[in-house]
Amino acid sequence: MSSIVEHVVLFKLNDDDVDSNKINSMVNGLNKLVNLNQVLHLSCGSIHRLSSTTASDFTHVLHSRYRSKEDLNAYAIHPDHVRVVKESESIREDIMAVDWIADQVPETLAPPPGSVGKITLLKLKENVSDEPKLEIMEVIKEKFQGITVGENFSPGRAKGFSIGSVSYFRDLGEIEAVDAQMMLHEDKIRDYIDDTIVVEFVVPSSSSQAI
Repeated sequence: MSSIVEHVVLFKLNDDDVDSNKINSMVNGLNKLVNLNQVLHLSCGSIHRLSSTTASDFTHVLHSRYRSKEDLNAYAIHPDHVRVVKESESIREDIMAVDWIADQVPETLAPPPGSVGKITLLKLKENVSDEPKLEIMEVIKEKFQGITVGENFSPGRAKGFSIGSVSYFRDLGEIEAVDAQMMLHEDKIRDYIDDTIVVEFVVPSSSSQAI
């Protein structure tokens, strides 16, 4: 494969007033979708750590991978996916999704349970041209091995966030080392960015490799 499609969904679940069984049912139902033919990788679980330059209170994250936009679309309309989405409507307070094509395919498409994922979503300032967008993505790709990055192609649920990146690590200690490295390069892209969401999560044991 010369490219893959990355699909990220952030959920805010009403976990204060909802039976935890309903939340577990949604998460487990989504993780079972890894067995669909279109899915290269899928992991859904609670967010370990979230940071944003503006207020954000998402509680859960889903990350999945596909060979093409067509496979992502087939996943979206698959009856099993539609059923899980419909059954969880009552416990979802908010949702956002970002999709991008990554031309740098990672060696491990389906990170094993226990891996730590880090997703960064960027909302750019108004009227930022294509050249700075490319510069931002190149800075991210050049400095961090194993990361995928791209421009969102599904604006409907993205809340204005237009660039996404994701990478996986053995543990949280590795992430801290990468964070320190990233701080050295923030000046190159800070002037273009209006908001950032950073999500860290652990791949649950219920997630499995589909390839």
